[in-house]
Amino acid sequence: MKVSEDQVVEDCSGYQDDDESFFQDIDLLQKHGMYVNSDLKINCVSYQLIDTCTVRCISLSVVITDHALCNIKGLSEAKVEKIKEANVGSRLLLSNSAKRKQVFHITTGSQEFDKLLGGGIESMAITEAFGEFRTGKTQLSHTLCVTAQLPGEDGYSGGKIIFIDTENTFRPDRLRDIADRFNVDHDAVLDNVLYARAYTSEHQMELLDFVAAKFHEEGGVFKLLIVDSIMALFRVDFSGRGELAERQQKLAQMLSRLQKISEEYNVAVFVTNQMTADPGAGMTFQADPKKPIGGHILAHASTTRISLRKGRGEMRIAKIFDSPDMPENEATFAITAGGVTDAKE
Repeated sequence: MKVSEDQVVEDCSGYQDDDESFFQDIDLLQKHGMYVNSDLKINCVSYQLIDTCTVRCISLSVVITDHALCNIKGLSEAKVEKIKEANVGSRLLLSNSAKRKQVFHITTGSQEFDKLLGGGIESMAITEAFGEFRTGKTQLSHTLCVTAQLPGEDGYSGGKIIFIDTENTFRPDRLRDIADRFNVDHDAVLDNVLYARAYTSEHQMELLDFVAAKFHEEGGVFKLLIVDSIMALFRVDFSGRGELAERQQKLAQMLSRLQKISEEYNVAVFVTNQMTADPGAGMTFQADPKKPIGGHILAHASTTRISLRKGRGEMRIAKIFDSPDMPENEATFAITAGGVTDAKE
């Protein structure tokens, strides 16, 4: 028996977050003595300050530095101070332990894989999966598109997903096959996945503006953001050592934005990453002469890093490469018609 769309994603219309949003109504700023003119409203667009047709909110100093705010036409240092004053007066600060209680986990479809990750893909964090081609990165992404919509442990209700595709690997038919495994309606699954195709690294960054606005508009509805893959377009747009510094700076800005989105809206961020040959591996006698691209910038930004490699046949091996709370360990899973699942003995 197939479940209805209402069963796949619970109605979140009555959702009200205990924590105040990074976004604040412009009316609130006016109460603090700040006049919002038309020039300021226009310039707000470049700082994720739009809400559909009218500008209603502004991202405060916890997201944007004072220097960046002062560069907006119409904002003086005095006005920036008033923005900070409004932010301090309106934002409820939660202790880290209280905030961690809101964290949920999304199952990968494999119990062994979930156990390796401490329950699944974690919210308020960036989880990176890297590996060579055919190691299961995109298959895991498709499986998460379905499992994120299903009710889970510890009261997890399921939710919608945004999928940013940089390599043209998203396949709706694949979601239908995985939906059959979990006995859920095809149309309901597809309706709950918002798909966006990125063509350049700049376009990829701009899509995050849309993501933040969508998460703010539909608070509590979205549970997962997938970027497959995070570095593909950066490799195309920036080539050679002469552009490496600029590439890493742009990458750092994007990852910082992803971190803020995941923490502010309590969503899980899952990104895939490619591998590259390591010319210096032979000098250190490393067994594997390949490494994930992105350098230290991506390594430090990712909360949990998972290394994927091929096994025998449909078998794949996942290894915790870096994690703040999980030990280095391995798990074996399989890729089937129904997506990621436990490996057969």
